[in-house]
Amino acid sequence: MRPVNLIPPDLRRGDSAPLRTGPLVYIVLGALALVLVGVTMLVLTTNKISDRKAEVAQLHREDAAAKAKAERLAAYTQFQAMSEQRLATVQSLADSRFDWERVLRELALVLPKNVWLNNLGASASAGESAGESGGGGLTGSVQGPSLELSGCTTSQDAVAVFVTALKDIDGVTRVGLESSTTADSGGAPAADGGGSGCAAGGTSTEFSLVVAFDAAPAPIAAETTAEPSAAPEAGAEGESESESSEGG
Repeated sequence: MRPVNLIPPDLRRGDSAPLRTGPLVYIVLGALALVLVGVTMLVLTTNKISDRKAEVAQLHREDAAAKAKAERLAAYTQFQAMSEQRLATVQSLADSRFDWERVLRELALVLPKNVWLNNLGASASAGESAGESGGGGLTGSVQGPSLELSGCTTSQDAVAVFVTALKDIDGVTRVGLESSTTADSGGAPAADGGGSGCAAGGTSTEFSLVVAFDAAPAPIAAETTAEPSAAPEAGAEGESESESSEGG
């Protein structure tokens, strides 16, 4: 005979007791947990995106404010740059000036009594000609201003003394002797510079030398002012020619 359990299923205990609710509840709870995690992550991500957008908007506003301030201050920056440029230009011009007045004054002080100058030329920078002084060969090797002197004295020793005296002028780096010749001319040197520059009679020594100021900066003011001055003269000549042609 087969045993029969007469206890109702909802009151049974042990392994034979059936599930009261079934597996559906656990499935629903798992789904709800997943939904909750997803919603939480979505909310956190949305909040983070909103914060980043707010930061980007704030940075854009700050950038716009900085650009506006920079535009307002641009005029001051340009003025400062222009002021510094002009100051540098003035400083450069001042540094490049050469004090010819001082040099000539010191030359007059060191010039011996037995030396007569027939020609004196000055060049502001290398490559410039000093005129009729005759020291072009040595002047080409001078990197700065230079003096070219030619004249007469009584002997070769007097020329050497004069060269030594020229070295006492402030700023002189070297003195080059281009030529020094002695000839019987029969008299004292003439002050008017007639003929060869030395009077007839006695023994006379003619010399030509160059005084170099290599360490001095080459003046640039003459270069900047010489070029513009040529244009008006050309224009004036053109106008005068046109007026003369019209009048003719």
